[in-house]
Amino acid sequence: MEFTKESPILNTICDPYGRRLNNIRLSITQRCALNCFFCHREGEFSPSQEMSVEEIVRIARIACEQGMRKVKITGGEPLLRSDVVQIVAKIVPYAREVSMTTNGIHLAEYAEDLHNAGLKRVNISLHSITPQIYQKISGCNSLSNVKDGIEAAIKHHLEPVKINMVVLNGLNVDEIHKMIEFSRECGFILQLIEFQPIQEVSKQYWNQYYYDLSEVEKWLEENAVKIHKRSMHSRKQYHLEQNGKLAIVEVVKPIHNSVFCQNCTRIRVTSDGKLKPCLLKNDNLVDLLPIIRAGEDDEALREAFKLAISLRAPYWKE
Repeated sequence: MEFTKESPILNTICDPYGRRLNNIRLSITQRCALNCFFCHREGEFSPSQEMSVEEIVRIARIACEQGMRKVKITGGEPLLRSDVVQIVAKIVPYAREVSMTTNGIHLAEYAEDLHNAGLKRVNISLHSITPQIYQKISGCNSLSNVKDGIEAAIKHHLEPVKINMVVLNGLNVDEIHKMIEFSRECGFILQLIEFQPIQEVSKQYWNQYYYDLSEVEKWLEENAVKIHKRSMHSRKQYHLEQNGKLAIVEVVKPIHNSVFCQNCTRIRVTSDGKLKPCLLKNDNLVDLLPIIRAGEDDEALREAFKLAISLRAPYWKE
């Protein structure tokens, strides 16, 4: 019998630290039109190739079969692949939820087709709503396209729409309250994210642009009418009400955060087909493409997943 999203989960997998894996981040390209200096590129370094649709879908199916039924399509910018709607449509039968992270530039063009293909929701990277700052951060003058993408995502029910804002000292810190009001106006969830210096190019900017979100989180705690703790990374969501309208803000503080790591429930696949147990480590990858291209069966792929999961360990520890 073919495995589908309605099939019972026969093998839910835990890593050696008892963390149950329930979602997978699947990078389908490292191409991107933007040049954000802080981009972690899903922890990839010099990918050698891109996977085919069939390879991506097979990997997603094996992951879902083992209990990782939330699939996040990432990049680079996934909407630069002309076959992205096909990829989503072919993964949907196996997953409980297929979502996507995008820079939003091409989202207005794709939102309806993605919704029809079965995509549930999107995360949109938007680090400033001031045109000059947006261009300085991204190297691209596409803010209006991103705003159109947000509108299209809401119109076509890719919800909840989440906006990822990496907070940068001296660049966009003073826009936090503007972004909260923008989220209240549009109805998306705002994620404030600390800058992680993962790629070599980003490390040179660390001292200049890192901003500790602790004081922001303290302000949110004091002003929230409701605080909800999510299971993933034990993150808190702050509900802020004003004039009867709600804004929801989530804070992502991964740096030196053992609680964040203790509650990690995901594994990654790089755009060139390697299982990546941890965003911050690059010495424990498990290559899936030689297995697939040698014509080996699904059991060989399941064993590769088990190996990668056995190599998972919290990066930040108490």
